[in-house]
Amino acid sequence: MKTIFSVLALMLGTFIAANAQTGTWSGELDVQGMKLPLVFHLDDEAPTMDSPMQGAKGIPVQLERESSGKLIVSIPAIGARYEGQWQGEKIEGSFSQMGMTLPLVLTPGEVRHNRPQTPQPPFPYKTEEVSFTNGDAVLKGTLSMPEGADRNTPVLIMVTGSGLQDRDETLFEHKPFAVIADAFARAGIATLRYDDRGLGESTGDIVNMTEEDLKNDALAGITMLRERFDHVGVIGHSEGGSIAIMLASEKKADFIISLAGMAVSGKETMLYQNRLSLTIAGYSEEIIAGFCKNFGDALDAVVAGQPLPAVAEDLPEELQMSYKTVTPQLCSPYFSSFVAMDLRPRLGDIECPVLAFNGTKDQQVECESNIGALRDGLKNAKSVRLEKMESVNHMQQTCETGRPEEYIEIEETISPKELEIMVEWIKSL
Repeated sequence: MKTIFSVLALMLGTFIAANAQTGTWSGELDVQGMKLPLVFHLDDEAPTMDSPMQGAKGIPVQLERESSGKLIVSIPAIGARYEGQWQGEKIEGSFSQMGMTLPLVLTPGEVRHNRPQTPQPPFPYKTEEVSFTNGDAVLKGTLSMPEGADRNTPVLIMVTGSGLQDRDETLFEHKPFAVIADAFARAGIATLRYDDRGLGESTGDIVNMTEEDLKNDALAGITMLRERFDHVGVIGHSEGGSIAIMLASEKKADFIISLAGMAVSGKETMLYQNRLSLTIAGYSEEIIAGFCKNFGDALDAVVAGQPLPAVAEDLPEELQMSYKTVTPQLCSPYFSSFVAMDLRPRLGDIECPVLAFNGTKDQQVECESNIGALRDGLKNAKSVRLEKMESVNHMQQTCETGRPEEYIEIEETISPKELEIMVEWIKSL
């Protein structure tokens, strides 16, 4: 899910580079308190960058060096530019994009964080590389199967959250889908996780894609799995949880698990995110109300296919800039479909078993409204288990504040209690 700040943050964290020396250098961008770690592998032939926050690796960059130690990095794909000065022990510079300039200091090497839940070989189960297609999109992934798996083995396709994600849903060196797949396989449950279209080994249009395309990507995986398994479910995180709900409402899944999934509308979710972000940033209620009114009108215009309203001139300058930067993106096919999405009318069509988790400290998908929508709407499902997880954030980590900047500091990848509940629930079906 994306806030007005995190949308920009994800853009900033996707492509950027800097260095005046060869080797690996790393640093962090600070965007409204959100730390975005970047790692640069720089040589004169093929310099690249990694964005651990998004699991993006080997992103090509263009690098110019000057004899004075200054370097200039251009990233045409997003209209961005970095200028830095090599100081021997560090590189001091600034990153600019769409009228915003942020300081960025690089130091040698790469900071790695402890991730004790990440699975390590050898594994007591089999994995198989597979591919499936949805139109022109070719999705490639990993099928994990317990020993002795057959048609009666339950299997789930795993659907990632918003933004381009690899098959492990890598974020800040956490690999939640790999952790879940490992726990399931050890318990006799198979899974299929795949790279999102346009990322990793998968191909497909990401410029004109919509929520319907992403749903059909997952449906193509379900179709493939039904050739080998009789009990096919869906497990989705965030946006993936919403897609799981969509598939269940269309009778395409035998059971579903939603992790921080959104049942209320995209508009409500984005307004929740923005109000919370502005509150944490210390803005007055008057300013917050004014911004949310302006932004809400823009979201309504997107859904109606109307021109976006101008930014409110009585807002602080930095919020006017944020509005001008983010709102044009809302007109893309993807964001238009996301803003308009409201799953509440579909919930009554769901007949299969549903397990849903929402964390009380989730600052991206609000817990109460979404649990409430599921409770009110899932009247015809064979069975429903709704888990309101105390002190759990959007990434399903046990946390203190729930703020996105905390994700990288937490060693836990996913709540062990959730893993236990999921395994128990699947095996009881």
